[in-house]
Amino acid sequence: MAGQTDQVLNAVLFSIDRGTLNPGDIIEEAPLMETYGVSRTPVRECFIHLEAAGLIRRLPRKGAVLFKPTLEEFLAIVEVHSRLEGQAAGLAARRLGVADAAAIEAAVQACEEHAAEKPNADADTYYHLNIRFHQAVAEAAGNPFLLEMIKANARKLMAYYRVAYRYPGAISHSASEHRRIATLILNHDTEEASRLMERHLCFDQVTVMDLLAALD
Repeated sequence: MAGQTDQVLNAVLFSIDRGTLNPGDIIEEAPLMETYGVSRTPVRECFIHLEAAGLIRRLPRKGAVLFKPTLEEFLAIVEVHSRLEGQAAGLAARRLGVADAAAIEAAVQACEEHAAEKPNADADTYYHLNIRFHQAVAEAAGNPFLLEMIKANARKLMAYYRVAYRYPGAISHSASEHRRIATLILNHDTEEASRLMERHLCFDQVTVMDLLAALD
C-alpha cells in the first residue's frame, strides 16, 4: 500500500513540477484511481501528504484543489523561501566541492545559452533550466533537510515563477543574476552569495499582483 501511495504522490508532484497542474486546479480521486490502478485508500493517503505540505486543500467528496495563494500568502511564502535559498547559497559557498562547482557552472551556462538564443521566448524551457540552477545550489549546500524545505516551498509558487519568465527581459535578467550568484559561490563569498540569492528571489507587491492575475 505504501508503494501505491508513493506512486500516486510522485505523479501529482511531477504534474505540479511540470506545470500540468496549476494553482486552483481540482484534483479528483476517481481519475487518479483509474490511471494508476489503485483503490481509494492510496489516493486519500496521497492527499493527506499533500495537505500536510500545504500544497492542496481537501474538498468534501470531490478530491482536492491545488493551493492558490492570496497576495498576503504569496508575499509571506516568498519571504521565507528567499531566506531558505539565501541560506543554501551561503552554505554552498562555504562547502563547495568539485562536483558541485561543475554542476552549478553547467546550470549557469545552460541558462546563459538560452538567454542568448531566445531572450524573450520559450519561457517554459528556461523555467526548467532555472530550476536546475537552484537545485544545483541547494544540493551544494550539503543539507538534505534544507533541500527538502526549499522544494516544498518552491512547489507552492512554481506556476508563478514560470509565468514571470514570459515578461520581456526577464530571462536575460535571471541568467545574468545566476552568473553573479555562481561567481560568488565559486569564490567562496558566503555573505554576498546569500544576500544576492535572497534578493534574486524576491518580488515587489505590484509584480506579485500581476502574477496572481495572470493565473486567475
